[in-house]
Amino acid sequence: MSSSTTKSAPPRILIIGAGSRGNAYAQAIHQATAGIVAAIAEPNDFKRKQLGTRYIWEHHSPGLGQEFHDWQEFLTYERNRRVRAEQGEKVEQGIDGAFICTLDEQHAEIVTALAPLNLHMMCEKPLATTLDACLDIFSALLPHGLHAQPAAIFGIGHVLRYSPHNMLLRELLLEKKVIGDILAIEHTEPVGHWHFSHSYVRGNWRKESKSAPSLLTKSCHDIDVLFWLLCSPRDPESSTAPHLPSTITSSGMLNQFRKARKPAGASTATNCLTCPLEESCVYSAKRIYVERHLKKGLTDWPIKIVNPEIEECYQKQGLAVAEEKLLASLAEDYERTTMSQEDIDARPWFGRCVWESDNDVCDDQTVSLTWDDEMSEDVSNIASSSIAITSSESSHSTQVAEKRFAKTATFHMIAQSEAQCERRGRVYGTEGEVEYNSKVIRVFDFASNTANLHHPAQPGGGHGGGDAGLARQFVQAIEAVKNGGWAVERAQKRFIGCTIEEVIRSHAAVFAAEEARREKKVVYWQDWWERNVQARVLSGNGV
Repeated sequence: MSSSTTKSAPPRILIIGAGSRGNAYAQAIHQATAGIVAAIAEPNDFKRKQLGTRYIWEHHSPGLGQEFHDWQEFLTYERNRRVRAEQGEKVEQGIDGAFICTLDEQHAEIVTALAPLNLHMMCEKPLATTLDACLDIFSALLPHGLHAQPAAIFGIGHVLRYSPHNMLLRELLLEKKVIGDILAIEHTEPVGHWHFSHSYVRGNWRKESKSAPSLLTKSCHDIDVLFWLLCSPRDPESSTAPHLPSTITSSGMLNQFRKARKPAGASTATNCLTCPLEESCVYSAKRIYVERHLKKGLTDWPIKIVNPEIEECYQKQGLAVAEEKLLASLAEDYERTTMSQEDIDARPWFGRCVWESDNDVCDDQTVSLTWDDEMSEDVSNIASSSIAITSSESSHSTQVAEKRFAKTATFHMIAQSEAQCERRGRVYGTEGEVEYNSKVIRVFDFASNTANLHHPAQPGGGHGGGDAGLARQFVQAIEAVKNGGWAVERAQKRFIGCTIEEVIRSHAAVFAAEEARREKKVVYWQDWWERNVQARVLSGNGV
């Protein structure tokens, strides 16, 4: 693709949802890609105008097709725009792709509704909050059957795949095989003590019934990375079948953030601002949001999540007014005698006592996966565990390029940590050992008894550069189809690096792990997959 071609028809992107993730992707598209943020759909007037002014219409008034109150309004508009175009009317430019950045429980409805438009879509993680909804999405994206070619690029917000750190880690392990065959991985996500309290005790993801288990909403990233390292073929464009796990087990609980651990001195207080222990409490909302952030001039996340107007208020009216406004938000509380459960569930409560909240998701969970040896005689089993082998792949799906041996993976998600989302781990191999954190990868070689340090690029931005990386790859995939004439399937594999089936598979593994945790059992992956995914997709039941 020449630069002139790209300039003549840059991908035009709609952002659905102007919250933290919508702004992060809009910024990434604006700064790191050749794409254009062309429209915003967001019900909150302040958030919609703020994102639009920053990235779309700037100092002008929004034009036709640039802002929508919600995704339904965009859908109606786009259908009418296409009808007008078919009737020969000169119409405004359309949208090439959409970033879906709404609440998790809205993803399935939006993706399935937009799918008939054949827009390229990137859906923030998780794909959906239930397995049924994930399979609804799978069927909507492949409406003509499992062997049909996809009509549009589809990406998932598993941004860890696209950070320079993890791309280098995968290159070292799978392409250069610096420690030989992988025998075991220990991977940890330390969420961060106050981060967990913000998002999973007081925030939108605190209740499984309202959202989903924390393993899905927080750590589907990490399960996906393990599948990317241990299941997926080294070359995403190859036809090599994935090396699928044998068993999944899990254990976990809500341990710290529950009423049984409430300090006696807090008495009956349910809100930080009225608690006698507020000044000494680690989880004081005033300490976290006012002292740690606002008074240091930090008005982005998490402050803008508590009140999206604080950032602008701080800039235009100063600290004192912003602090007063923020404290008013933190003082909001609920009493079951005056509010319905529906009203309580409908929003976060950032000043609520962490030991008096209505949260129920795990704050400490471990998942273990095992793989068996895979030799040539196992190929028939591999092929039967795939739900989306296309006709072009089927002739190759019964071949395994190399022997793949048994291995194990252990994942630990823990809330109570100093580090905040700075993943760390160890990989044990037949010829060496790798230790990694978010900044350094250390490779120890058994034969030479030496260690080499690798320092991946640190480009800044969200998720170690993963936000910008995903945005860049997604826009490049659209460019390849729109300007370069590529087939969607080719662009999907080359730039996104995974298929729709891989997205479903790593999400399904989370649901399988949750079943193992709740029922205290071992899940045998192939049987579980065939029963819960493959049979339902092939039969059309439940999707």
